[in-house]
Amino acid sequence: MSYETILYEVKDKILTITLNRPEELNAFTVEMAEELIEAFGRASADDEVRAVVVTGAGRGFCAGMKLNSEGNAFGLDEELEPTLEDVRNLDEVEPGIRDTGGTVTLAIYNCTKPVIAAINGPAIGIGATMTCAMDIRLASNKAKVGFVFTKLGITPEACSAWFLPKIVGISQALEWVYTAEIFDAEEAKNGGLVKSIHEPEALLDAAYKIARRIADNTSPVAVALARQMMYRLSAADHPAEAHKVDSLAIFYQSLVDGKEGINAFWEKRQAEFTSTVSKDMPDFYPWQADT
Repeated sequence: MSYETILYEVKDKILTITLNRPEELNAFTVEMAEELIEAFGRASADDEVRAVVVTGAGRGFCAGMKLNSEGNAFGLDEELEPTLEDVRNLDEVEPGIRDTGGTVTLAIYNCTKPVIAAINGPAIGIGATMTCAMDIRLASNKAKVGFVFTKLGITPEACSAWFLPKIVGISQALEWVYTAEIFDAEEAKNGGLVKSIHEPEALLDAAYKIARRIADNTSPVAVALARQMMYRLSAADHPAEAHKVDSLAIFYQSLVDGKEGINAFWEKRQAEFTSTVSKDMPDFYPWQADT
């Protein structure tokens, strides 16, 4: 399908999603949210996609939400008075209540493919929080990051209260959110948000290098399982919850791709994994329904 606010390009098993509103530093819109949700769902189902790289067109990654000048700035229905009970089942929430950024980060969270952020420029507000749902973050030395919500009189969104402390620790997360300041790539790296900093022209190559290591050397089903195991089980109350799931994961992976991987190891050759995410995910996946 065609998109109006993003670019979607698959090449050599790597999908590049480019936020494509360069005239406004790729400011986030409801249309962009809808297209990103569709794109990550499409990537999950496409066996030709083994890894995803997300970047921005032009000199920005995403300058944040394009705020409405009239009415509710976030497109919410001010006639409603929602309660926790009203949002308990997300599939039944009325329009005008849900945070738009959160719908995108949940789509990223549910993706079966690894997601790498190549932060090429300003990543402010939702531009910063959406990267928290991505697995690995690299930054250009031109990048600026800001969790600026409290300066706007609002709170962090896009599920970042769940993701950000897991990435950088609670103290660093709180400092960035409390101060709401915009900081450079060096601080982002020192704080643990990004893995590495690159010259602008080298950023995508660095992201593709990581994506290529995943795409060429690993079992797609094992990677999909591992991704959800790490995210879901790291928040479990007891390690026994991880043991339950990894017992099943090891059992079923040992039957097909596991045999091939071990045979390739002993035969000193490249493994040729045949399982696909679209057809061969075990029945116990996903083991924990999203709420």
